[in-house]
Amino acid sequence: MDARPELESDPALDRQEPTELQLAAAADTFALLASPARLHLVSLMSTGRFDVGSLAAKVGLSLPTISQHLSKLRLAGIVSAHREGRHSFYTVEDPHVLSLVEQIFEHIAPDGTLAPDPPMPATARPAAPPAPRPAAPPPESSLPVPSDKDSRA
Repeated sequence: MDARPELESDPALDRQEPTELQLAAAADTFALLASPARLHLVSLMSTGRFDVGSLAAKVGLSLPTISQHLSKLRLAGIVSAHREGRHSFYTVEDPHVLSLVEQIFEHIAPDGTLAPDPPMPATARPAAPPAPRPAAPPPESSLPVPSDKDSRA
């Protein structure tokens, strides 16, 4: 019998660990989004649909370069394309990817530093430590208090 005490169950720890395949796929996705140009494209396309020319103008890269980035994003399933006549319009529709991109830009300030975390709601905050007690008044001095008689000298 194990002599160690039982630990309380933490719901966050009860979650299944990711599989090797999940870890590899997640790492591949993060590696794909690690390119500033691709992250810029995904951020733009999370707000609507764009054709290659519009994306190239906004990102400041050539049409062939944008096409290569879009091809990689499509193969990974991050971006989808819809053809209308001679134009293809690209968008990000996966709510998980949209949430991920939104969260990263909420966490990074415009100057590139990490943004401070927003204040937690009062119900989610840990209990505040008790307020310090006011200091006790100083003890009465043990020196004699001068009387009127002493001040006439």
